[in-house]
Amino acid sequence: MIASQTLARWQSALPFWMSFALLPLVWIGAAYGGWAILLAPLATWYLFTILDGIFGLNLENADPQTPDDDLAWYKALTTAWVPLQFVMIYGLIWYVTRADHLSGIGKFGVFFGVGVLSGTIGINYSHELMHQKNKLERWLGDILLAMVLYSHFRSEHLLVHHRYVGTPRDPVTARYNEGFHRFYPRVLKQCWHSSFNAEKAMLARKDLPWTDMSNPFFRYWALQIGMLTFAFLLGGWAGVGLFLVQAGVAIWQLELVNYVEHYGLTRKHLGDGKYEHVQPRHSWNAAQKASNWLLINLQRHSDHHYKPDRRFPLLQNHTTNDAPQLPYGYPVMTVAAMIPPLWRRVMNPRVRSWRQKYYPEITDWKAYNTSSNPMPR
Repeated sequence: MIASQTLARWQSALPFWMSFALLPLVWIGAAYGGWAILLAPLATWYLFTILDGIFGLNLENADPQTPDDDLAWYKALTTAWVPLQFVMIYGLIWYVTRADHLSGIGKFGVFFGVGVLSGTIGINYSHELMHQKNKLERWLGDILLAMVLYSHFRSEHLLVHHRYVGTPRDPVTARYNEGFHRFYPRVLKQCWHSSFNAEKAMLARKDLPWTDMSNPFFRYWALQIGMLTFAFLLGGWAGVGLFLVQAGVAIWQLELVNYVEHYGLTRKHLGDGKYEHVQPRHSWNAAQKASNWLLINLQRHSDHHYKPDRRFPLLQNHTTNDAPQLPYGYPVMTVAAMIPPLWRRVMNPRVRSWRQKYYPEITDWKAYNTSSNPMPR
């Protein structure tokens, strides 16, 4: 009986472990060079899009009251990735900096693929880990973020994004008509400042200065310096350069997803700087099965904002009656986001329909288009 239950739990979790099959692809690319370098990014972006077409949508919901003990294989997924990503990054730094068969462009290509994985999977898994109450899981999340030099994402996401999503105070809520190429440099600057200021404000409420050692930014900086130092020890300045390549690609992948998740969706301003509570309608969702396997149900984004500490296998699907739906999964939509005219053609009519459906009483949206005019505060 126990053995059959264990097997059933493993089988239900197995599709989410498909991401681990991408790890050998970067090693194959490094070993063979040439076209093989493209395997990791092509599989991540396009294979799962094809699989979405094959497997369709997943509209079923797990019991949100499922005991934590029944989720062991799901929890193992995110924790197991941490050492494997560490080995991938640093093992390849050691190997690639000594690989005579790879040109400079080839070495860059290998670490572009590494960044696709450390961003698409690694940062996404850190997002799952940082929301948990278990200290070990939160530490593992910090380690993943330090590997891409984006440690402040934890503070920004937990203290700023979840509180202010859909308002001008949330940098990563993409504004209506704001193209990704304007969004990206804006969030790189604003997110760092907003996360640091949020931690500084928390310390001030305890009558502590920002220089107090309880400020997590000291931990962030120490971990990031450690990651860079290890890259230097293994590959010299070339190793540091390759490390920076994968970190840059990973951050770009994260912010592409951030751009897609809330584009054009705003909470109603109630006056005196107050906004309505976050509702399922304030996140774009996608029910494509395979890309939710890859992204551990991140596309069930409305439920994540409703229950931020709910583990990914228990996130609930919200129907078109409750939340706006993307036409395709994140792999397709992030590619579209890189082409602003295409993105606007696909998404702007959906934003206008969303406005009419949920806020027909609002006739002037200029004040809500925060790319040019801030919402009332």
